[in-house]
Amino acid sequence: MTAQATAPAASGTVVRRVLRRRRHDDPGQDPRLSPLWTFVAWLATLAFFAPVAWMVLTSFHQEADAATNPPSPLAPFTLDQYTLLLERDITPYLINSGMASVFSTLLVLVLAVPAAYALSIKPVEKWTDVMFFFLSTKFLPLIAALLPVYMIVKDAGMLDNIWTLVILYTGMNLPIAVWMMRSFLAEVPKEILEAAEVDGAGLPTVLLRVVAPVAMPGLAATSLICFIFSWNEFMFAVNLTATKASTAPVFLVGFITNEGLFLARLCAAATLVSLPVLIAGFAAQDKLVRGLSLGAVK
Repeated sequence: MTAQATAPAASGTVVRRVLRRRRHDDPGQDPRLSPLWTFVAWLATLAFFAPVAWMVLTSFHQEADAATNPPSPLAPFTLDQYTLLLERDITPYLINSGMASVFSTLLVLVLAVPAAYALSIKPVEKWTDVMFFFLSTKFLPLIAALLPVYMIVKDAGMLDNIWTLVILYTGMNLPIAVWMMRSFLAEVPKEILEAAEVDGAGLPTVLLRVVAPVAMPGLAATSLICFIFSWNEFMFAVNLTATKASTAPVFLVGFITNEGLFLARLCAAATLVSLPVLIAGFAAQDKLVRGLSLGAVK
């Protein structure tokens, strides 16, 4: 009886010794180095955030103060640049970007989730070849496809049309979404799907009521990445649109003129254009971190 009682205590002592030895051997787990790594992490964060902070700061200055060399961060603050932007009517460009990004992201999810389901949970024959085909569509540079795409869109009478951008953005983001969702859905427990099938659930019910709640972090991460890629896309937007369907990145180019670079106004416009992406990322922050750690970066 005494030997049985002392056995767990002895094993616990051994485990604690092994853990202490591992922490001692691994410098990354040394408590003395924790403040150092925290300081390094803050330095890296500030290095990435500094250009964004400088852009926002410059947007509150006059053009004369923004163009000084060296810069004068303590110059008087003003909202004149944002007032001029509203007078120039940036709203239609933001609406066009929002429509193209949201509709293309929704269409990507509608197409990518069933495809990823077939490639992960119910794998089709030679599914690795299918995945490579999706990946191979990203090998071609966009600039190489610009002329054929322009001719097709022109012959179809779809120039300067927001739905043209929706279709193109869907095709651009679909391979990425399929790869990401395949990684996420591969983590879904098979027992849950088997139980749903035993209860008589069909494929739409399984996708909407079983797979979607479990893979919600992955859906959020995929949606946000597709939204960002669509929002930031410039080449197709500037070449296939003119006045009615121009997006926010095209609007930013208007501040680079023969008269010079309107730096303060450009920073103000870039700040406004960046806000929707920042808000979306902040709103989905927890699901984005869980989703990327679930399988997207494996």
